[in-house]
Amino acid sequence: MREFTVKEKLNLKDFTDAVYPQGSFCYARLLKDRDIKVNGKRVDKNVKLEIGDTVTYYTTKKQEELKSHLIAYEDENVYIADKLSGVSFEGLYSEISAHTQLFAIHRLDRNTQGLIIFAKTRQAEQELLLAFKQHKINKTYLALCKNNFKEDKKLLRAYLKKDEKVSFVKIFQNPQQGAEEIVTLYEVLQKSSDVALVKIKLYTGRTHQIRAHMAFIGCPVLGDGKYGDSALNKKYGLKRQCLVAKFLSFELSGSLAYLNDMKIQSAFEPSIKN
Repeated sequence: MREFTVKEKLNLKDFTDAVYPQGSFCYARLLKDRDIKVNGKRVDKNVKLEIGDTVTYYTTKKQEELKSHLIAYEDENVYIADKLSGVSFEGLYSEISAHTQLFAIHRLDRNTQGLIIFAKTRQAEQELLLAFKQHKINKTYLALCKNNFKEDKKLLRAYLKKDEKVSFVKIFQNPQQGAEEIVTLYEVLQKSSDVALVKIKLYTGRTHQIRAHMAFIGCPVLGDGKYGDSALNKKYGLKRQCLVAKFLSFELSGSLAYLNDMKIQSAFEPSIKN
């Protein structure tokens, strides 16, 4: 059993995603079995919550032991989580910060697996945020994409405009009012029929950049329900994008320079068996 207090107005599903990854994994089952209480009353639907409400999840020991992430690396300054697909950034942060002080440095989409960095001290937070701004933290992704590539390796430049209301971005080849430049490097590693394994490096880190940019060139990430190819996703039975934040490397100065000798690697691989 786990119990939480609501700190902002939202619905039960979004609250569960934001505070309790294990509850999120089995949310539908918990509702069906009426194993969630709001202010002491059992619920069987996605109700609205108010600030101060108490939500109790009657999860089993087995459900509570479901992992939201692996620990890729940890020391006194940083915590690098290897996040599973289906876990929101907010839920991951809530779970880990319940046991140790954490400061957020960057995010991953809910259905993207892989490496995400947290700072454990204010000094480490400041150094890591500056390093991201100066492009001194290198993030490399692996993805399964639609095999529609005209070139096996290319540095892509375009412009991304975000619509916050619907959590969607649009890509333009030329500058547009309100759009930010994006730079994405891809390299095709393997091809098999209509699927390609691709290595992707970001030189800018915009919302949904990889997913939207690859879709813009006609090679969407498999399993992407927002920007992807619905027919291809249906063919392989995919509901989550086949995208992993696979590698991290550093070019730091200051107290975190020791991280420069490390190359952190996710344990996960993009797979059509998700």
